[in-house]
Amino acid sequence: MDKKRCLLDYSIKIGGEAGQGIQTIGDTLAKVFSRSGYYVFSHQDYESRVRGGHNFYQIRLSDKQITASRKRIDILVALDKESIVRHKSELSDDGIIVYDSLSIKERFNSPNFLDIPFAELAIKNGGDKIMSNTVATGAVIGMLGMSIKPLHDILNGELKKKGKAIIKINEAAAIAGRDFAQSNCLRCGFALSAISSPKMLIGVHDCVGLGAIASGCKFYSAYPMTPSTGIMLYMAARAKEFGIIVEQAEDEISAINMAIGASYAGVRSMTGSSGGGFALMVEGLSLAAMTETPIVIALAQRPGPATGLPTRTEQADLLFALHAGHGEFPRLIFAPGNPKQAFYLTNKAFELSQKYQIPAIILTDQFLSDAQWTEDEIDPDKIIYNDYRLKDREMARLDVYNRHAYTGNGVSLFGIPGESHHVIVTDSDEHDEEGHLVEDIETRINMVNKRLFKKIPFIRNEIEPPLFYGSTEPEVVITCWGSTFGILRESVDELLKTEKIAMLHFSEIYPLPTHLPLPGMEKKRGRIDFLDILRSAKKTICVEQNATGQFAKLLRAETGFKFDASINRYDGRPFLLEEMIGELNAHIG
Repeated sequence: MDKKRCLLDYSIKIGGEAGQGIQTIGDTLAKVFSRSGYYVFSHQDYESRVRGGHNFYQIRLSDKQITASRKRIDILVALDKESIVRHKSELSDDGIIVYDSLSIKERFNSPNFLDIPFAELAIKNGGDKIMSNTVATGAVIGMLGMSIKPLHDILNGELKKKGKAIIKINEAAAIAGRDFAQSNCLRCGFALSAISSPKMLIGVHDCVGLGAIASGCKFYSAYPMTPSTGIMLYMAARAKEFGIIVEQAEDEISAINMAIGASYAGVRSMTGSSGGGFALMVEGLSLAAMTETPIVIALAQRPGPATGLPTRTEQADLLFALHAGHGEFPRLIFAPGNPKQAFYLTNKAFELSQKYQIPAIILTDQFLSDAQWTEDEIDPDKIIYNDYRLKDREMARLDVYNRHAYTGNGVSLFGIPGESHHVIVTDSDEHDEEGHLVEDIETRINMVNKRLFKKIPFIRNEIEPPLFYGSTEPEVVITCWGSTFGILRESVDELLKTEKIAMLHFSEIYPLPTHLPLPGMEKKRGRIDFLDILRSAKKTICVEQNATGQFAKLLRAETGFKFDASINRYDGRPFLLEEMIGELNAHIG
């Protein structure tokens, strides 16, 4: 193997057609590596079809923290010939292509090819060629010189309901694959073993669901739409355990209105969709704003317009999320860049949405929905939970209750219908303090001031500045948001060897933290200095997965700052590490 690079930094790609079990092999190997103590990062690339096409699952493992995929691969498990044709050029100097010549009906005599009869070994040891995926998984473990025990533990856990006999033949198939690879892979120079205690392997959408549950969410309604569906599935799988109602609505209009209704009744509620579905939710978003009903919305981005590329990734819905809805009203926009951020920001979305009675939007994308990381710690004890609802006893003590009463910070007491003798009134039309429809000029002005201008300074004060990472006195500053966090973090690590470079990653997008703290809050939050960092740099670059530089436009509109250069990708694929470093070097000069 290449001695100049980190010995424990390998990439494995499983390629083939939809329906060949690519995800099964990839998920299993990712679990094996994380349980063996390695850091893992994985992502998937698949077409919008149930069968056929070309798909792949890429896993990177290392003994150090990793947050992105490389273009270079060390092991290619090719389940069809097309995978060889497409990805052979990505192979490292000592890389190996694993394939089954009987399945693809072609034999390759090059020394970097390893012919393993997956189907034949499966039938011989498992009794059915369906076990070919298990053979392939065992073969990769054998090539890496790893223990088979983590795989056995996984099989025992996931196949428990199918009985001991099924577990036994799967174990036999895995061992057959391992033994064949170890005996026949003469070029395999990998030698990995468990290096520490097992690590947690988790995805962003799992963490959004986990954060919602930890934040007290009791109602989730949605219509399935790639790539947002994973959140609904996560919630549904745990609905009984945590007392959550998960409703598959007939469409996205119903989904958001169900969530608004549940929230109006006092239940922490959430909905989710992707671009086209969120478009249908827009009127409901405005309804939530007018009635000051808290709601959390997960918007998982994918390329548009219309259906676009439904299984690909993009960051092109930022300005849509920012401006969606008729009229002017405040909202929160968060964009996590990794699972840990997703967990805590989902909690923050619920907390601030209820505190200020406004919509909160969590922006993810297809890349984040299908990627997995190893995380050292996600601490449920750090969850913030404040119940801002006005309890029945508290309401009973009030002589008068007005749902939309004027207050100093624009936030009215959040009463729940049916919990006291007070009648709670609201309206989708403009209304007075009591909630009754009005059209007079004075009330209109007062209500807009209440909902918008009074709340915004307090909301902004809750927003944390971007993560600053890299050189403390940077000459080059890269700015990014959401899912580009991982790729830029590793790129900065690499470029720090030769450049004074740093990264600003925004995960709390709107309102932007551009103002000084409110009086009395100085100790809690220091001066916002990211603009100082940008203005002091010799070169500033904004990296986004969209065509028009939407975040760069937002920052300029809010602050007047203009970046020196932009790097934009909009082909539906994520940035890879070597590609990003090359792009940055070209701009740095």
